[in-house]
Amino acid sequence: MLLRLRMLAAQGVHPLDALRASRLQEEEPRDAVLESFDIEGVAKYMQASKCKNVVVMCGAGISTSAGIPDFRTPGSGLYDNLQRYNLSQPELIFDLAFFQSQPAPFYELCKELWPGTYRPTRAHYFIRLLEEKGVLRRCYTQNIDSLERQAGLSPEKVVAAHGNMDEAHVLDSVPERKVDIEDVRRAIFAGEEGWQALRQAHGGLVKPKIVMFGEDLPDRFWELQQQDLQECDLLIVIGTSLVVEPFAGLVGKAAPDAPRLLINREPAGTCEQRVFGFRFQLPEGDNWRDVWFEGGCDEGCHALAAALGWGEDLQRLESEAEAE
Repeated sequence: MLLRLRMLAAQGVHPLDALRASRLQEEEPRDAVLESFDIEGVAKYMQASKCKNVVVMCGAGISTSAGIPDFRTPGSGLYDNLQRYNLSQPELIFDLAFFQSQPAPFYELCKELWPGTYRPTRAHYFIRLLEEKGVLRRCYTQNIDSLERQAGLSPEKVVAAHGNMDEAHVLDSVPERKVDIEDVRRAIFAGEEGWQALRQAHGGLVKPKIVMFGEDLPDRFWELQQQDLQECDLLIVIGTSLVVEPFAGLVGKAAPDAPRLLINREPAGTCEQRVFGFRFQLPEGDNWRDVWFEGGCDEGCHALAAALGWGEDLQRLESEAEAE
């Protein structure tokens, strides 16, 4: 709630006014900016408006078709799978204090998810296609698997909000001491003997720059998100439950006249759940910009590419990747 009040205050809304208002009354209805509230409507808007500042937000769902489990799906999600580590709570594997006392489970997780183990999905290549077409402003990802970069996105286009395994550092080093990521990879894959030797060599635990509970998000996230969202002309949210702050709060920061598309199997981030959330579930007149594509991430991205006439371009990117 404190984070939400701060976001509203940054947008000129007094906290007391925010507390008084119901969530459905937070935004004044506007004229519809989409011809239809579906994929075709989004595609027509992109073509007619000549979008140049598309912002993408993606979560664990975008990587499930690569074979990486998401976090919360019962029975197959990453948190359920982590039970083999005998954690009292699966979330502990991302807890900084727990890592400092028992680093082995986190290193085993890094070994399982290390970049190169999995291949990017069609949805990842769709985001790259947005960059290739010159319309992608930024891709904000919750994922630590680095598949956005592996798909070919430029470093300046990606904000890894929860970090990833592209870099590593010595924990609690001031000033920060970075460690060559290839040295870290070799140590982690060598098991406990390897990462203990790395710890001795650097005088402390070495951690890939994945954001844990108890750590702040990267400076890059805070430096870019406000202007990116204010100036975006389309927000596409792919494969996330939108429950983890502050990442989830980006949805409400999008320019009020920018269409927003959610590609997800379940509805998420609606205005009943969060400040300035999606309104696609509301009757006509109360929703002027939001679309929910109910389905898988690859399916939704393929549908949008086809509606834009980009189907062959997307297929080309996938084929080129398979040939490498």
